[in-house]
Amino acid sequence: MAELVFVAGCVIPAFLVSVLMTRLMISWAPYCGLVDLPAERKVHEMPTPLGGGLGIVLGVILPLAFAQLLFWAMGQGWLPSAWLPERLQPLSGGALYRAPQLWAILAAGALLATTGLIDDVRNLSWKFRLAVQFLVAIAVVSSGIRATVFVGDAWFGSVVSVFWIVLLINSLNFLDNMDGLTGGISLIAATMFAVIMLTQTAEPRWLVSGMLLVIAGACSGFLVWNWTPARIFMGDCGSTFLGLMLACLTLLGTFYDESASGTHVMLAPLCVLAVPLYDFTSVMVIRLKRGLSPFKADKNHFSHRLTDLGLTRKNAVLTIHLCTITTGLAALLLFRIPDWGSAAIVLALVGCVLWVIAILETAGRRAARKRETSAETPEDSADEATTA
Repeated sequence: MAELVFVAGCVIPAFLVSVLMTRLMISWAPYCGLVDLPAERKVHEMPTPLGGGLGIVLGVILPLAFAQLLFWAMGQGWLPSAWLPERLQPLSGGALYRAPQLWAILAAGALLATTGLIDDVRNLSWKFRLAVQFLVAIAVVSSGIRATVFVGDAWFGSVVSVFWIVLLINSLNFLDNMDGLTGGISLIAATMFAVIMLTQTAEPRWLVSGMLLVIAGACSGFLVWNWTPARIFMGDCGSTFLGLMLACLTLLGTFYDESASGTHVMLAPLCVLAVPLYDFTSVMVIRLKRGLSPFKADKNHFSHRLTDLGLTRKNAVLTIHLCTITTGLAALLLFRIPDWGSAAIVLALVGCVLWVIAILETAGRRAARKRETSAETPEDSADEATTA
């Protein structure tokens, strides 16, 4: 019962704030210059408002701020703690103790979201955006949010953490190329991580799981307006914010629990996020091989290849969602097996999913090239005949 109260208390307020603020942004965005116009590299055909990410940001920050205020009032004795179920009593003290880290993450997220919002209007240089991302990541890691990766040297864990944060920010940003894609992937990932934090460790990680559930609620509210056909896009404001949140919470989550699991469970985040990480890596490789800027937008993503094969955009997005759920379930299996030998089977499962994706991508590229070759116009054919 306590768990149900906890889940509802995290998800519902975030959902309500997000769904309301996103709806307001649909009306306000055009007056702020936040409109995404159709272009050759984009799949939408009508001008669409941007700034939906602001609904996600407020859907996360406002409920967490309200909860923090309640816990502070309880700590001051102004409110009784009896209204919390007994199992949730430790949450109050833990939230106050971890408040500096919580607000360090949220402040960093707000900075990234603001940068993304400006970029949605003015198209900032990718070099500037990347520099901001690294500075934010370094600041967050300096506040104590870092991985140990079971290495004695603290600097190594800090370096890994900085690159992990920047990698996830860009992975979710790159993934935001179809209706419901990044919002849905973030919802799935946050939910999977929350389930792990609540059920697979010796003691529930209430604070981290609560933040993850708030993110899930905010994404759900946004998806009400972003599902096909989308009435608004999240833009860089939302995708970079979600990337930072998920990156930081996977670092704070402490997946390894000596009393309940082996070191192999540290691979859980890689399993849950295997699909967006693969998509980011494959797109970067393609762009670099072609001599293009790695941050130049194109249609080489997995979602685009699925539509090249004939899937509708909605079914392409659902296919990617199902692939992510599959690798997420594999992450849950890591907590049910005893050692690295068994974990190899789970990793093989994730590898097979990514292999299937690679096959579909290859087939999609061939289908796209074939259509381009066969798209010769009658005028071109007549010119060739005249020349001959």
